[in-house]
Amino acid sequence: MYPWSREFAGRLDEHVLDSRALADNPLGDPHLRPVWVYTPPGYEQAADRRYPTIYLIQGLTGQLDMWRNRAAFSSTTPEEVDVVFAEGAPPTIVVYVDAWTSLGGSQFLDSPATGRYHTYLCDEVVPWVDAAYRTIADRDHRAIAGKSSGGYGAMVTAMLRAYLFGAFATHAGDALFEVCYAPDFRETARALREHYEGSYEAFWSDFRSRPGRSKPTDGVLLNVWCMAACYSADVDATVRLPFEVDTGRLIPEVWERWLAWDPVRMAAGHAAALESMRAIWIDAGRSDDFYLDLGAQAFRDELSALGIERSVRFELFDGTHGGIAWRYPLAIRYLAEALAV
Repeated sequence: MYPWSREFAGRLDEHVLDSRALADNPLGDPHLRPVWVYTPPGYEQAADRRYPTIYLIQGLTGQLDMWRNRAAFSSTTPEEVDVVFAEGAPPTIVVYVDAWTSLGGSQFLDSPATGRYHTYLCDEVVPWVDAAYRTIADRDHRAIAGKSSGGYGAMVTAMLRAYLFGAFATHAGDALFEVCYAPDFRETARALREHYEGSYEAFWSDFRSRPGRSKPTDGVLLNVWCMAACYSADVDATVRLPFEVDTGRLIPEVWERWLAWDPVRMAAGHAAALESMRAIWIDAGRSDDFYLDLGAQAFRDELSALGIERSVRFELFDGTHGGIAWRYPLAIRYLAEALAV
């Protein structure tokens, strides 16, 4: 195992898309977005062949070049994906999509407070890839996968756009919101009181004045605000928190707006879309820091209650929320095999 990049068996192309959907977004974030497209070994030689596609999306605070981050004694995710196909998985195009925002992420939704990232992914990136590469431009040969907020995006996008995506994989995706999000509300209320005089404006001013997430409460404060911007923003881009800042007490009408976006609660209303999936991969570490193992279990249980079991692969493995990039190649191979049928 080499501590530097190695030659690919396939090819990784780097592009920049000029997005109309993200132009003039409310955060002023870039509308020029990087997109990477991996083509498997033999793509150049088989000029008449068309290929399935898998779209790989990132978690909160993810930006596209982070896929090249290398941990000690480890390959990067693009390298591991290349190995999957070099070792004989059914040849598949893999598309790496960027949905970073200056709040940390978008949950791959359209929101008045962040921008139209769901539209960007589904109505711009997918058609562009199908036009630029020799894909099988059909939902039965197209999948989406991700971890954490990316796993959330995979679940929700597959439910909302089943005519585009016929399979998905979620690694520790955000689900069962009362378990993964609600405990953060009390911590947020206390942190705002103790350090920022109850003001999110003061937090953002402080956060953006210094490098990195260097204070212990940065992560929870960023996460809660970003989720509110995605789930409960008004049409004028006002972000509504689902709790009282001074006490942490729930504001039921705002909390209900969040729950409407919970994959566990969405499943019943999108049963036909989920039933149509050719493959569903759900996993999480048994010791996930945000208890997303419980969310994964709850989502799987909802699928079972709907009679959706044939296409589902579910696993809880020994691990936490971090350090689970080794799960990506397993799901990529599983999806590639399902899409090739």
